[in-house]
Amino acid sequence: MEEPCGSSNSTVLILCGKSPPEVEFAESLKRKDRALKLPELDGFGLVSIHGGQAECEVRRTFCVEKYMSALSTERFGRFLIWSPRLSSTQDVVSLNFCDLPLGAVCVSDIQFKGRGRSKNVWDSPIGCLLFSFTLQMEDGRIVPLLQYVVCLAVTEAVKDVCDANGLPIIDIKIKWPNDLYLNGLKVGGILCTSTYRSKKFNVTAGIGLNVDNEKPSTCLNAVLQELSSVPCKLHREEILAAFFKRFEIFFDVLLTQGFRALEEAYYKAWLHSGQRIVIQEKDDTQLVENVSVTVQGLASSGYLLAVGEDNHLYELHPDGNSFDFFKGLVRRKLV
Repeated sequence: MEEPCGSSNSTVLILCGKSPPEVEFAESLKRKDRALKLPELDGFGLVSIHGGQAECEVRRTFCVEKYMSALSTERFGRFLIWSPRLSSTQDVVSLNFCDLPLGAVCVSDIQFKGRGRSKNVWDSPIGCLLFSFTLQMEDGRIVPLLQYVVCLAVTEAVKDVCDANGLPIIDIKIKWPNDLYLNGLKVGGILCTSTYRSKKFNVTAGIGLNVDNEKPSTCLNAVLQELSSVPCKLHREEILAAFFKRFEIFFDVLLTQGFRALEEAYYKAWLHSGQRIVIQEKDDTQLVENVSVTVQGLASSGYLLAVGEDNHLYELHPDGNSFDFFKGLVRRKLV
């Protein structure tokens, strides 16, 4: 049974696909009552799937046709779930992982219980590109590296959209492990979660990117306007389509050649090569000692690789308690 659009006890979802089989899958979900599960905060599991007028409404905020027209992938992003407001796209995708085609993406205009690392929660206002998508991996050794591939794909996608539209290039940088920065201010973040089932890792990757909201710091379009002498603007639909095109390529490289084949591009985008970090460590007597190390890159494990003043190599691991990873690093010597 459908609920009225804007009902207080339901969530509006728009489902669509790129190809006829994906469109048919979307239609099959529409024919099933409560086919998709939602977090409790999104209406106690009640789902309204609207056509007609609601699909006109969606084009005013996120144009499905524009996104699908720009999309040129073979696997990722071809089945879309869109909602004007969700508690968390990450939760929606995770709850329905096994019932969705791999590569399915959930997009929302607003999140009121977005998820971050260390169980951090925050509200995400209008103007952000907020989405989560699904994929599977078999090699657990490279699963931790996926977040770096996602970060790289975002930075390259934004450049691709700028270039395709003849706009000044916006150079987003990566702050390890999964934050995106522009002109020294955070504009986005990545979260990858996984579960192990039937000898495969079911991974949900979530991305938040501030495209059009200048508060509380800055956004892509504000910086773009500063770089351009004429009015110009990036659109979420184009960025999302460009992201999946880049990610699909990078993901195949990761699986077939390993992360080393992407390292050069990744290091061009990140902030830390040659960066000196002071780590506070406790010695045997529990006294705090300041230890200086210099970041070299990434270790094969995905943690930071650094060299100490003693010329030994170390892995730098987050202690899990600090919001700023660089204030909570633990040094582990490499043999």
